[in-house]
Amino acid sequence: MTPEVTDVDLRGSELFSFLGSPQADAMNFLNEIALRFPEAVSFAAGRPHEGFFSVDLIRRYLDTYTEHLLREYNQDESLVCQDLLQYGRTKGIIHGLIAKCLSVDEGIEVDPESIVVTVGAQEGLYLVLRALRATADDVVLAVQPGYVGFTGAAELCDLPVLPVRGGPAGVDLTDLADTLRRARAAGQRPRALYLNTDFANPTGHSLSRATRDLLLRTAEDEDILLIEDNPYGIFGPDRESPPTLKALDRSRRVVYVGSFAKSGFPGARVGYVVADQRVELAGRRESLADQLARLKSMLTVNTSPIGQAVIGGKLLENGFSMRAANKREIDVYQRNLRQLLEGLAAHFPAGSQPEVTWNTPDGGFFLLLNVPFEAGDDALERSAREHGVLWTPIHHFHGDGRPRRQIRLSFSHLSPAEIEEGLRRLAGFVRS
Repeated sequence: MTPEVTDVDLRGSELFSFLGSPQADAMNFLNEIALRFPEAVSFAAGRPHEGFFSVDLIRRYLDTYTEHLLREYNQDESLVCQDLLQYGRTKGIIHGLIAKCLSVDEGIEVDPESIVVTVGAQEGLYLVLRALRATADDVVLAVQPGYVGFTGAAELCDLPVLPVRGGPAGVDLTDLADTLRRARAAGQRPRALYLNTDFANPTGHSLSRATRDLLLRTAEDEDILLIEDNPYGIFGPDRESPPTLKALDRSRRVVYVGSFAKSGFPGARVGYVVADQRVELAGRRESLADQLARLKSMLTVNTSPIGQAVIGGKLLENGFSMRAANKREIDVYQRNLRQLLEGLAAHFPAGSQPEVTWNTPDGGFFLLLNVPFEAGDDALERSAREHGVLWTPIHHFHGDGRPRRQIRLSFSHLSPAEIEEGLRRLAGFVRS
């Protein structure tokens, strides 16, 4: 006789409080909407262009990296198998190649030992925040609207996030100073400011060279770190861009977080952190990267060597330059951005009603659209159901669930025909 099985329920109060926050549901809600309306044109997903994805490329890059290891190990296949198929080094196995890539693409010169290869940039953010959270008084700051994954990771670390205004300049330095002053007056200890410096998610804004210099000076004067997350920096026009904060950093104020999800393959799940800050621990001096590796060893143990090998092969085949490796993709993103801007101007000409405005980034994946209604999740659902078009409500990047008259449009993964049709549907929804 089979014994009777009774359900066991857990009360939400018995689980981690983050699970009841708006941020915990943000990605699930957006994914669920996309699944429910598969025929909708999606300006919501911030995914890279898939037109050049190829299983054959994965095989080729893996072969290229394998041949690289064979040369390194004097054709000893057992050592190659150990590198690729065993657990492997916690800090990663392509740290030297990443250091060369940073030098070629960004002018960042770092010791490869200051690099930790992570399971996407998301793990990198978590490791940095977990390391910085020492006491209950510690807080971090973040430019808002900003990447929801950062604020979510901070909540997982029980680390409060204080918002700093962004705006067209990318960061409001006056508001940053005011926020730091208020935090310290309240007995809090600000540890770091998080921001995207180039083509930010969700705004598309970039920092000028002057703002970067002032921000670095502020970090020194205020004794905080800057967490520079730069997944979109290479996706701009073919011109000289301002150096990254890390390239300008002369006092080890910048922790640099990178990802190959956009420039390599999202499925490889390879990111990295450059953490060359010096740490005194138990009478010895190490790097912050060493401390992050200790945390990682208790979290994911190591990053998939096979995933690293695929990215390593791509770097080897392209002179260690992801900018060069993504020339075709950059052309697509620039074409899509031009088409989106021209299409918006055609559908919402200046002076027409309802009034709709937008910003004009010159690269990246995103732009902001200002609309004449509260653009919450209910409006998104109506847009998907009645007009067949998806976009992202900006409140998901504030983390408070309060609808605002602004939405994010992503153009990275769409075809020209999809952009044209999507804009037609979007214009119909806005006018409705």
